[in-house]
Amino acid sequence: MGDRQVVVGVAVIRDGRVLAALRAGSTGGWEFPGGKVEPGESDQAAGARELKEELGLEVVLGEPLGIGAGRPHGIEVPIGDKYLLRVYFAELVAGEPVLHEHTATRWVGAAELDGLDWLPADRPFLSALRAEIPPGT
Repeated sequence: MGDRQVVVGVAVIRDGRVLAALRAGSTGGWEFPGGKVEPGESDQAAGARELKEELGLEVVLGEPLGIGAGRPHGIEVPIGDKYLLRVYFAELVAGEPVLHEHTATRWVGAAELDGLDWLPADRPFLSALRAEIPPGT
């Protein structure tokens, strides 16, 4: 998967809930907000920049979801032939979501994750995320 451009999704956790964002348009659906990693930029820097641009949030990215044996970058999901999605946990430092590029945002607990119509590329991250969010939230 060497020539694919990395796209970073960001799982912002606050009070045991994760921020989901609704992408507008015909390809719409719920996603972990984020965007493409630019040349010379780290995944973490790209995720922080994209959340500032898209939602007005200041975040600090941590570990990727699904990191473990044989997966130093965590779970990686191909999007078509050009992109590779990675999702990182993030801590919210400042701000409340402002809708610049999304139609809606929602703070979702573990029990509510399956109730959203997630974009296909984001779905493989849900089980890893569910394992990290305290039950009953």
